[in-house]
Amino acid sequence: MSKSNYSPVIFGIAGLSLSPPEIEFLSAVHPWGIILFARNIKDKAQLCVLTDSIKTLFANPDYPILIDQEGGRVMRLRPPLVRDYPAAAFYGEIYKHNKADAIMAAQLGASLLAADLYDMGCSINCAPCLDLHFPATAAVIGDRAFSSDAEAVGILGEAFMAGLEAGGLLGMLKHLPGHGRATQDSHDVLPRISTSAAALHDTDFHPFRVLAKKGGKGALGMTGHLLFTDIDANQVSTFSATLIENVIRTAIGFDGLLMSDDISMGALSPVDYGLRTTQCFQAGCDIVLHCNADMGEMQAIAASLPSISPPPSQTRMAAVASKLSSRHCTIDPQQAEKEWHLLRNRYKLS
Repeated sequence: MSKSNYSPVIFGIAGLSLSPPEIEFLSAVHPWGIILFARNIKDKAQLCVLTDSIKTLFANPDYPILIDQEGGRVMRLRPPLVRDYPAAAFYGEIYKHNKADAIMAAQLGASLLAADLYDMGCSINCAPCLDLHFPATAAVIGDRAFSSDAEAVGILGEAFMAGLEAGGLLGMLKHLPGHGRATQDSHDVLPRISTSAAALHDTDFHPFRVLAKKGGKGALGMTGHLLFTDIDANQVSTFSATLIENVIRTAIGFDGLLMSDDISMGALSPVDYGLRTTQCFQAGCDIVLHCNADMGEMQAIAASLPSISPPPSQTRMAAVASKLSSRHCTIDPQQAEKEWHLLRNRYKLS
């Protein structure tokens, strides 16, 4: 099947291997990508078999296989399967002492993390998290953020992204246009952010703007499910054409492939799945993401997908496909690990 003919959706799967009903469904729908979670992973051998089976199903060795592997709390693969990678805040702490060392540590850590995933058949890591840390807001971000300083987040996010690519993976900017101020968890409810658009532009939007300028063709980004009352008081960001066009595409300048956050999250309730899907595309998302592997929900989403993506979305998908086909792991893992541990030990933060 042509790499340009996939449906604009990413689905999760239920278990350690593709089930017969999943094979039948996925073969019919041809989703753009598959996202993996801890429930899909037993060990390295099993994961390699799973990722190979997904690529074989779609007859595409560069088929997009995504995973959330930020480090810290958000790791789908954990020791002893992989190294014990720290949360992003670890690099922010080093930044307070020495900017150059923090940049090097973030790049080395991300390159090792990516090399692990590359060896097991994954191709896209849903990281870095470019949200700012605000101590008084929801713990859903917390130490997933590099720092409370917007400039530091942009610098460390760029280093982390470079590390991922050196390790053979594509990264993803999230959660556009910024989740850090949320006082509630969007997995459960819809957070409301009343900060002025002007203040957001100078703070929360800054790291995304920095990386959007450097991303070039083939960049990927993920929305957050939030209500920014000074930008669009009536619609959640993922469903807001105003926010996606005026903020993400224009003010931030992100012209890469934009996917929704998981549309099974509580922030989008009680809207039904068909309407959730339609509203994502009407707002300007290129791809919708659904993670929980509920077949009934997946069928409702599939029935609501557009028959063909608009030309800008097709162009962005093609750009990502081109990057996927040209990626390689270019690091020496043993040397990178040695240098990384030297930095960790220097600051006694390991």
